[in-house]
Amino acid sequence: MNSFYKDNDCRRANFSTPSRVGDSQSIERAISWSRREFLRATAGATAATMLSAFSPLRAMAMRTGQKAVVVTFGGGTRDEETFMPDGQENIPHLLKEFVPQGTFFTQVVNRGILGHYVATASLVTGVYETFNNFAAVSPDNPTVFEYFRKDLRRPASDAWVVAPSNGFSLIGESGHSAHGPGSGAGVILPKRLLAAAMAKDSTGYDHLLRDNYESPVYAPALGVSEEQLHQMSQMLKLSVADFAAHARSLRSPDELSVYVARQLMHQLAPSLLWITLHDIDVAHAGTYSLYLDAIQRSDRLCSEIWQMIQNEPEYAGKTTMFILPDFGRDSDTASGGNGFQHHRTGDAYSRTTWMMVRGAGVRENVVVDRPVESTDLVPTLGSLFGFTPSSSRGKVLPEVL
Repeated sequence: MNSFYKDNDCRRANFSTPSRVGDSQSIERAISWSRREFLRATAGATAATMLSAFSPLRAMAMRTGQKAVVVTFGGGTRDEETFMPDGQENIPHLLKEFVPQGTFFTQVVNRGILGHYVATASLVTGVYETFNNFAAVSPDNPTVFEYFRKDLRRPASDAWVVAPSNGFSLIGESGHSAHGPGSGAGVILPKRLLAAAMAKDSTGYDHLLRDNYESPVYAPALGVSEEQLHQMSQMLKLSVADFAAHARSLRSPDELSVYVARQLMHQLAPSLLWITLHDIDVAHAGTYSLYLDAIQRSDRLCSEIWQMIQNEPEYAGKTTMFILPDFGRDSDTASGGNGFQHHRTGDAYSRTTWMMVRGAGVRENVVVDRPVESTDLVPTLGSLFGFTPSSSRGKVLPEVL
């Protein structure tokens, strides 16, 4: 047996039982330690320090032609199925491609509400939003897209979100008084585009048209006309036949989202692109095999997105890619939780996640195990591009610059 299995099993036994841990911060540190040791054993990743990481000249140089692609996992993952010995088979691309060629943050803590829309809104604002997760509202605080466009005077075509469901339709811009309507990102709902294209016959695509894996209090009404959907399809040159020819699974909404993102990158080449994958949230259905299948698909799609970046001249050599779950899931031992199926407890397991950064200028094969927060993403993007997210509560991650 690999020595990591023995050592890590002992450490897991020590922090998986709440009565043997003083507080949630102890669990967060232990989770970080587990991920770091796992990566050291499997990929030979080395530790990073804050003091040796920051290079102002390098940061300034990266702003010329800088692009960023952010990929979030809506419906987070647990270490048991990913960054642990028994889970490594589910993430071969992250382990073999991204870790050796990027910087990995082992302790990214989400201290906000653990609902997918509100948590994603917190990621895009750098502030822990507090609205009802199922409400059809914009984020209260300015989004990264509004900072990006206003400070850098970028056109509407330069910032886009590929969103998983109707509930994310307002994620592109805030209700903040400093930013008016139309000042944020365009939001594409791939399922709406597909539904419009298949209006007469959706046979074979019914599963793709399901809006989400949870039961919202109400479904947000969308003010998007069929004509607007048609214009969007024409602009991106979308084709149901083309999607069907390239997708490995016609039952995966994430496959559809990545197809739309590919067309968006090729046709418009936005400098700031945000993609939220959501297949993993099928865990709410309670079928473990579907949950694992979604993790494996997300891993593969992240690799495909990276290849898309390399194959597009507008992106190759000048793009930084960020990958992070919005939060985790309940542990099998958490009181009041349902293990992989839900994220109800709000304990350290469901709050402590990770982030992978890869791309132009990013240090390779480096692990950062100091605690950071999910709200740190927006200020870090600000430093990459050169805008100031004045309302964000997060801090710049110098290890990325």
